[in-house]
Amino acid sequence: MQSAAPSDPARPFLDAIRFDAAGLVPCIAQQHDTGEVLMMAWMNAEAVAETLATGRVCYFSRSRGGLWRKGETSGQRQRLVELRLDCDGDTLLALVDQTGVACHTGRRSCFYRAMRDGTLAEIAAPLADPKALYGA
Repeated sequence: MQSAAPSDPARPFLDAIRFDAAGLVPCIAQQHDTGEVLMMAWMNAEAVAETLATGRVCYFSRSRGGLWRKGETSGQRQRLVELRLDCDGDTLLALVDQTGVACHTGRRSCFYRAMRDGTLAEIAAPLADPKALYGA
């Protein structure tokens, strides 16, 4: 997919984003109806434009060096409800409708560990087997 065209309705939103030196911006995904924080991933301009155009959340995978359409392999998709930009223009908040789990560990959220009683504790069990989701 090419970058958003100048007449594209996403252009004002894209122009307001302060991408880092690598052309990336962090994006927090949050379940729109419950407020549950699901994950953090990176987006580049192409991922933002595709997300806005399709309504299906697309990220940029730094390890793979390319676009990563959430749920493409696992079926655990994110439908965009609203994309927000913070006051500094350097962080996105994607309000989503998450299908299934968001974390590659099989948990609903990537934030499944917490400091409790002086130790790092797992506070959420996997809901899905990662091997079944990703064939690993």
